[in-house]
Amino acid sequence: MGLLTLLLLPFVFAQQTPLFSLGDGGDAYQLKWPIRKVAVIGAGPGGLIAYRELTHLNFTVHLIERDTVPGGNWHYSDEVPLYTPIPTVDVAPKPIWKTLKSNLPSIREFPWPKGTPWELPHQKIQRYVRAFASYHGINSNDDNPNVRYNTRVELAEEYYNDQGERDGWILTLKTVTKEGGVTKATWTKEHYDAVVVATGRYNSVNVPRIPGLETWAKAFPERLRIRGSIGLLMRSKGKVLIVGAVTSGGEISREINPLARLSINTVPHLNLNTFLRRLPANTTIVPEIRRFLPPNEGKGIEEGQVELVNGTILTGIDNIIFGTGYRYTFPFLPQYTNASLGTNGTLPRSRRQPIITDGTHLRSLYLDTFYIDDPSLAFVNMNTGVEIFSYSEYLSLAIGKVWSRTAFLPSTPRLWEWYDAVVEERQGYGKHFLFLTLEGNTAMVRFFVAWLNDAAVKYGGRQIEKIWYIARFGEADLSAPAVNSVEYRSLFWG
Repeated sequence: MGLLTLLLLPFVFAQQTPLFSLGDGGDAYQLKWPIRKVAVIGAGPGGLIAYRELTHLNFTVHLIERDTVPGGNWHYSDEVPLYTPIPTVDVAPKPIWKTLKSNLPSIREFPWPKGTPWELPHQKIQRYVRAFASYHGINSNDDNPNVRYNTRVELAEEYYNDQGERDGWILTLKTVTKEGGVTKATWTKEHYDAVVVATGRYNSVNVPRIPGLETWAKAFPERLRIRGSIGLLMRSKGKVLIVGAVTSGGEISREINPLARLSINTVPHLNLNTFLRRLPANTTIVPEIRRFLPPNEGKGIEEGQVELVNGTILTGIDNIIFGTGYRYTFPFLPQYTNASLGTNGTLPRSRRQPIITDGTHLRSLYLDTFYIDDPSLAFVNMNTGVEIFSYSEYLSLAIGKVWSRTAFLPSTPRLWEWYDAVVEERQGYGKHFLFLTLEGNTAMVRFFVAWLNDAAVKYGGRQIEKIWYIARFGEADLSAPAVNSVEYRSLFWG
């Protein structure tokens, strides 16, 4: 969330409390059709948790995953493109590499054994996620008729019944199977009342459009890599230029440090002190790249020259790794993509509002989750700066309660009022728009706890258990006194 929002939310959400009241026929959004059958697209942690929450609320849920097994990005594979296409396409290497380690994520009902190290190799996290899937009978070997692996959603489009009334969604699905050594693709269409998009944020690599880069990629394809396909470079003993110095760029620098003669990280004009402290001693930090100078014909990459924004020329580079993040992309929702708007362009509200423009952010979503003009389309784990295993629990429960009519959203005009205020508070669109700091994450979770528990008291359904909340924030946060939250209502109800 933007700077102004983060300054407000920790104060507004200092205590959890029931914060609003809707009487019968109050100013609430009314679903246009009953929601009973739901498609969850993606079987990573967010999709698996969404499946669990929605089935607990008695929805018929179909889980659709293009990979062969659950896990999403945590299902690592050595099968990556030999060369990285630049400019990139929407199919990208996964954002992990063979030797990656990560801090310990956790699902509330599936705790790690006591004594588990805080930092784990990604293979263990992959097995943890698959074990969770098996626990709920949705692993690839469970033969669950409501779960489809090797199946890609090609298109999700609005469905209209014979009377011309909107009545859910039609998904076009492509399932790939192998029979007797022959690969077979089967196309089907299926109707759903609602759709959860849990495909993650790592489907299209963001490679900066730096002048001259495309020429270098054609001249030296084997020397340029994206962070998810860097296995061949992990043994590099030369000079490696790492473009980016945030999480991936910094960790890659640490990985190759024992072998690389010198690693160089480019740093944008951001406050990156937390990340820079982890860089190895033999890492040289340089400014951003202005351009890649034209390579000399017949010469290797070592002879090439890279010009930085301060005029410095780098040469003698052996390999280049891009750790510059990803773009949001949903190829199956083309009707909600409008690249012509760029970062900050907008359309009149009378027209269909886009969800994706330039790929740096998502827009037109309430709580970064519900599509405002049609809340039967919802998104899980699209924020950055959150621990997705725990955060998806709150999002999934909120989606289920709204669709089961045991929690309510404000009316569409008030949703847009809230949204416009948030855009202003977050200081416009861009990469920062969906970022939550620890304080912002805490504030949002406290909001979900207060909203959903209050709704459970009024309209039925389960509350967020105390143990669930303690696992995220600790006992002390539960003992805070109640407050009157006029500020809360102004932020979230317009």
